[in-house]
Amino acid sequence: MALTLEQKKAVVAEVAEVAANAHSAIAAEYRGLTVEQLTELRVKARQTGVVLKVAKNTLVRRAVEGTDYACLSDELTGPLLYAFSMEDPGSAARLVKDFSKDNPKLVAKLVAIGGQLHSADELGKLADLPTLDQALAILMGVMKAPVEKLVRTMAEPHAKLVRTIAAVRDSKQAA
Repeated sequence: MALTLEQKKAVVAEVAEVAANAHSAIAAEYRGLTVEQLTELRVKARQTGVVLKVAKNTLVRRAVEGTDYACLSDELTGPLLYAFSMEDPGSAARLVKDFSKDNPKLVAKLVAIGGQLHSADELGKLADLPTLDQALAILMGVMKAPVEKLVRTMAEPHAKLVRTIAAVRDSKQAA
């Protein structure tokens, strides 16, 4: 059944709103996936903060005009599924990469981040980006390491003195 003009406007508005707030976008060909597989993909997407959309390419072209993902417009061909990362830039890439391991019919075609279009080969690099929590943990570890080393270095002379006195005491008790 064909969409009415009002339905098309609603789809364009919905995709435009999602694209305006997204950190990255992945376009993947889903030809050959079953309904159960797509449902499983949608469930995983909801759990990871990814918005999945299946829409006509012409409607998506109109929706991404004026957003960071306008670079996708020229490359939209074939049946595509659009995954927009809402929480962190790598979440959609991780979702597509992980799901395509078990379902090889899901093939990433386009990767867009920061207003730049990348080839599908860049999907792995984007998927390997740490989440916000992981990045904060790495940063805190890097910031904490020099302080810990300073404390250990400053405490070592006192600890060495205590170990030396304990060794002298043990040697006198043994004699």
